[in-house]
Amino acid sequence: MKALVPIAAIESKILLVRGEKVMLDIDLSSLYGVDTKRLIQAIKRNRRRFPDDFMFQINKEEFKILRSQIVTSSWGGRRYLPYAFTEQGVAMLSSVLNSERAVRVNIEIMRAFVKLRRILASNVELARKLDNLENKYDAQFKVVFDAIRQLMAPAEPKRRRIGFHREL
Repeated sequence: MKALVPIAAIESKILLVRGEKVMLDIDLSSLYGVDTKRLIQAIKRNRRRFPDDFMFQINKEEFKILRSQIVTSSWGGRRYLPYAFTEQGVAMLSSVLNSERAVRVNIEIMRAFVKLRRILASNVELARKLDNLENKYDAQFKVVFDAIRQLMAPAEPKRRRIGFHREL
């Protein structure tokens, strides 16, 4: 069966908030093909299915940070702060929305979460093996190990200064 949504599109919607990998209500509603308002109504009718470790509301500070990361001036004039859903919360959504599309998209979202978990686990395993190797060899290889660690570290975005700059 062909995927409704490319996995890369789903992965780009998974954010890190409060140390949790989450997806926002607005992104989930677009993936499921429903209005955000309808999604929130379905959740409120079934609130007991969404404990705090499945779903939480973003606070004002987190919202400002997210908006600056996504580089947008507004998210359609929302009157409330968005909800964030953990992997378990996303899994619960398919039972609340109860549509064929919700079930199919949910399967794809679960695959994206699993893929990200595998990637993170492989990096942890690689770092552990590197530590073991470093302990076996003397200081002359320290430069090599430092270079490998630098390559493993996530790249920080390069920011260019905007405007006219005078060279000093």
